Amino acid sequence: MAIRNIREEGDEILKKKSKEVDVVDDKIRELINDMVETMHKYDGVGLAAVQVGILKRILVIDLYDEKPIIKLINPVIVKTKGEQEVDEGCLSFPNKYAKVKRPKEIVVEGLNEHGQKIKIVGTDLLAQALAHEIDHLDGKLFVDKMIPGTLEVVKNNG
Repeated sequence: MAIRNIREEGDEILKKKSKEVDVVDDKIRELINDMVETMHKYDGVGLAAVQVGILKRILVIDLYDEKPIIKLINPVIVKTKGEQEVDEGCLSFPNKYAKVKRPKEIVVEGLNEHGQKIKIVGTDLLAQALAHEIDHLDGKLFVDKMIPGTLEVVKNNG
C-alpha cells in the first residue's frame, strides 16, 4: 500500500469526468487500498480516485463509526430523498469550507472490491459523503455547488 498525492484546487483533472471500471482486478484493489490509506493519512471522510489523479469511477468512504469502510466501484445514484444544508470541506481544497445542499437520504448501487453488485442506503453524513464523492467522479466540485457567501478559509498556524 502507498500514500498517493492528492490533486488540489486548480488541477484540471478535478473537473474531468471519470470512466467506468471494466474489470475489477488486483490492480483496482491495490488502488482502492492506497486510496483508503491516503484518506486516513489526511483525516478525510471520503476520497474519489480522480483526487489521486486516476480517472476511474472509484470512491472510498470511512465515517469512523465502527462500520466497514465503503469501497465502491462504478457508483450510480438511483434515488435521493429530502435535502440538508451541510458544512462541507474537501481534501482537494485544504482549509476551505462552505455550506452545500445535499440529499438527506440517498440510494447508491455499484460494485464492491470483489466485483459484486451492492446497494448502499445512506442518510445524513453518509448521504452527504456519497453525493460529494460521486460529484467528484462527474468532475463537479463542492465549491461550484456552495451556497453563495458561505466559503470560509481557515488559516493553519502549524
